[in-house]
Amino acid sequence: MIEITIPRLGWSMDEGKFASWLKQEGESVASGDQLFVLEAEKSVQEIESLDAGILRLLPTSPKAGDVVLVGQLIGYLAKEGEMLPAASEAAVPAVSTPLAESPVASGQPAAVQAEPARAGRQLSSPRARRAAAVLNVAISDVQGTGKSGRVRARDVENFAPAAGTERSVPITVLRRTIAERMVASLANTAPVTLHCQVDATKLVALRAELKAAAVGASIPSYTDIIAKLSASTLLGFPMLAGQWRENRIVLPTEINIGIAVDTEAGLLVPVAHRVNLLSLAELAVTTRRLIDDARGRKLPPEDLRGGVFTITNLGAFGIGAFTPIINFPETAILGLGAIRRLPAVLSDGSIAARDQITLSLTFDHRVVDGAPAAAFLQALSERIGNPMMSLLGFETIQPAELGRR
Repeated sequence: MIEITIPRLGWSMDEGKFASWLKQEGESVASGDQLFVLEAEKSVQEIESLDAGILRLLPTSPKAGDVVLVGQLIGYLAKEGEMLPAASEAAVPAVSTPLAESPVASGQPAAVQAEPARAGRQLSSPRARRAAAVLNVAISDVQGTGKSGRVRARDVENFAPAAGTERSVPITVLRRTIAERMVASLANTAPVTLHCQVDATKLVALRAELKAAAVGASIPSYTDIIAKLSASTLLGFPMLAGQWRENRIVLPTEINIGIAVDTEAGLLVPVAHRVNLLSLAELAVTTRRLIDDARGRKLPPEDLRGGVFTITNLGAFGIGAFTPIINFPETAILGLGAIRRLPAVLSDGSIAARDQITLSLTFDHRVVDGAPAAAFLQALSERIGNPMMSLLGFETIQPAELGRR
């Protein structure tokens, strides 16, 4: 009899939220099979079984939405005919309900079945089960439209339970974490936001050239290019990448930039490390992986740590300027607005259509005053205005040198 326990998904994890079982009571499990879904602070992961056996659940086995502790016993993998340990066995009623009507399928506490019936089993995808857990829907009530009646995520999302005029949505671990960190940022910083409109004509032209030249490679996004330009600019303004620590300000030894990523579950900020030392092509590959992992909730803990500056881009939603919230304990965050074609007065007095982007820099006034923050934004604007020259002129400063600047 092999115990099934809750694993630790990150070094700081003490508890998580149980999302769903991916195997049913009495079902055979092979080594490497996905066994259950666990939601931690910043990721949802399908937990793989390291052993083989028949899944046996307990009266205390978690159901969707239950908070579980690291190391908590949630079930067993048994051999054919092997009985549960005596302490568990006495408390487990023997039932022979078809799986489609079983407590496991309906989201209620699981009971061990002596001879689980397979004929009525409700087929559903892992994504559908996760959606059902989040939306508090009993998957057995959903009519599947997939092959053999398999319930898909869209079936769950389209399912409208008769719940009057209101429907509550459970607060996930990630949503609670985001809320706590946003409140902590506002409570522990003195935020000020500066807005600056920048001519992005050459930036747009550069990206068009990169797209045309790309063959089977990751095309650098506007966020990638501006992250690279920001890393270069931060070398001259290290206080904006510093952190307030009680009676001192800690300056960075690496320029690690967080990229805010919108996911179905909520905001995540994976970190691209040593951006000032990466080529633009390397950065594009790195950020593509980070974004894919964030949206797939597969980010390892090391990809969520070490950021000194964050970039958030709402341009895709048509937002011009906004007030981003500092990713505490960092000192500054840069918001990127939509690039728009607008009339501009040129140096010779003529008016022409030019691509424009608004930068929104929120900084902690405890660490940096308004003038140096404005100077940073001015320097970054100049680089964005002529990105090719800036990219070709990047310094490759080693980390040991950075803290002395």
